[in-house]
Amino acid sequence: MAGGPLHKAMSTASSGRLIHQDGLPLPERYWAVAAIWLALLMAVVDSSIANVALPAIATQLHTAPATSIWIVNAYQLVIAVLLLPLAALGEIVTFRRVFLLGLLVFVLASVGCCLARSFPALVLARAAQGLGAAGIMSVNPALVRFTFPLAKLGQGVGLNALIISAASVIGPSLASLILAHASWPWLFAVNIPIGIAALLVGVFALPHNAKSGGKLDMPAALLNVATYGLGIIGLDLLARGGRVLAGLACIGTSIAAGVALVLRSLPQARPLVPVDLLRSRLFALTVLTSVASFTAQMLAFVALPFFLQSVLHHTQVATGLLLTAWPLAVGVAAPLAGRLADRYPAGLLGGLGLAALALGLGLLGTMQAGTGNAMIIFAMALCGAGFGFFQAPNNRTLLAAAPRARAGAAGGMLASARLTGQTLGATFVAIMFAMAAAPSWPLWLGASVAAAGAGVSLSRLTLRPPP
Repeated sequence: MAGGPLHKAMSTASSGRLIHQDGLPLPERYWAVAAIWLALLMAVVDSSIANVALPAIATQLHTAPATSIWIVNAYQLVIAVLLLPLAALGEIVTFRRVFLLGLLVFVLASVGCCLARSFPALVLARAAQGLGAAGIMSVNPALVRFTFPLAKLGQGVGLNALIISAASVIGPSLASLILAHASWPWLFAVNIPIGIAALLVGVFALPHNAKSGGKLDMPAALLNVATYGLGIIGLDLLARGGRVLAGLACIGTSIAAGVALVLRSLPQARPLVPVDLLRSRLFALTVLTSVASFTAQMLAFVALPFFLQSVLHHTQVATGLLLTAWPLAVGVAAPLAGRLADRYPAGLLGGLGLAALALGLGLLGTMQAGTGNAMIIFAMALCGAGFGFFQAPNNRTLLAAAPRARAGAAGGMLASARLTGQTLGATFVAIMFAMAAAPSWPLWLGASVAAAGAGVSLSRLTLRPPP
């Protein structure tokens, strides 16, 4: 296949399909990322888009407000337990196939959400949406790696982090805008045309990867479901209070399942839980810092509305406006950090980013009533800039530290680290509030976690970077 530059960038797989060895050429790359990021945007937005409408949905579907939270929980729980199994499946049957099937399920489940006329039907449709979202999220990092050449991987990862961060804060605002003009089923209807467009583009544009062969390890997949599912349920029971024994039982069973899962994975060449990759100190520390960053982020995101309103005495509208400084700063910092990540060590860039996040959270924690808006906005922007500056270099290292054949496992760990950190952060806030702690406590804990993460990130400077 000698000849033009396109031929030099490809090799022929055993299946006869052309597989790009170092990213997609232009303009194919633009089409591929359009499909990848449209789907990712929908999947992340739907994690929070229904929150605003829960009271209206509970009333219309005749269910208790406390029970209605399962409209959110069903979606998030299914994603949590399926990220690693579907990432492993992507290595077996190709990432694009898992992604496209996940996107198709997501669109069909969105139709189901629109048509649901009972609470159980809506929860079932949301769980199906979670299945589709897990298919999208689990292989998203691997598809980014196969779409961008290694020399530009940091740019791709930086923009990917920007999409995730923006989508995380768009959900409530988009929901409010839709509900101001239409009923709650339209929250899910907006996914349908966007999903179909992403699906049609993805069929023709997404990159191929070689199949690893073999079959999905179903016992390991079930142990993974028990580990994550029971762990999240147990933490939720502890955070809500009143069912401590049930919560501890779930967490104990989760730990036992996790130990069994690791023991099963140790002798395997391509385990579902990538203990083969975690043997690399660089990879393990990169995962740990990612968990720390998202724990600190969620500690702040959950606590800040209470802090701004009860301590600093701002209105709901003012709170929303002040909070926007964080995602706006992420939008500036993440792409910049992505470009720098292709030239400078992630340990240094990530350490600086987490140090800035810790400083920003510490500044917020010291504020009292009467603090000027300019200082609040500065601290928020410092948090966002630090968080965005950390994500792209760290994610690039995580993806590049793994062999291309294990890109799915690395991407699955990246998504799992994000979800684990966010779950821990939200749980810590709930426990603190149940103990009647001051709203500033979660901010101080977040600053401490971010500072510890900065130290771990800087320790990676002594390790050999990925090629």
